[in-house]
Amino acid sequence: MTTLQRKARIMDAHRMRRAITRIAYEIVERNKGTDALAVIGIRTRGVPLGQRLVEQIAAHEGEAPPFGYLDITLYRDDLQTIAYHPVVGPTSIPFNINDRHIILVDDVLFTGRTARAAISVLIDFGRPRSIHLAALIDRGHRELPICPDYVGRVVPTARTEAIQVNLSETDGEDVVYVCDLPPLTEPQS
Repeated sequence: MTTLQRKARIMDAHRMRRAITRIAYEIVERNKGTDALAVIGIRTRGVPLGQRLVEQIAAHEGEAPPFGYLDITLYRDDLQTIAYHPVVGPTSIPFNINDRHIILVDDVLFTGRTARAAISVLIDFGRPRSIHLAALIDRGHRELPICPDYVGRVVPTARTEAIQVNLSETDGEDVVYVCDLPPLTEPQS
């Protein structure tokens, strides 16, 4: 496992909460309420972020949209390069997605490949009226024509950097760091 060298904290718990609240308001405003709205988190950290969005929408509107989550492992375009025996997590979409406005939620938007895979999973479940993407962090470097409809913060990064999102549900704290990736080492002969 690669160790990331933290170089800057860019979001603390307070700023994360404010970003999620703002995104929730934007979702409700753009969709004119919660009718036909559903939220689906992309495993792993998109799930707790999606749940937080649903809670904020419910607090504001008095009604929570349906929530589900999905795993994109088998839909990745780099599956052969990441693992010989990939670990597939559960997908749970306990409602009909047909004719709904789906909000896909992820922690970091980078190349766009995760979002593309998530869209492929959704299409296997039905035909939504629309699919919109919400990301806590947009770090740029897109390889596919995908952009977020809702974003907590845009953080321009270098390819030698990474974004580390820690959430209390998965990591015990709410914080986002920009990290330096370790340099690639040449194989020893």
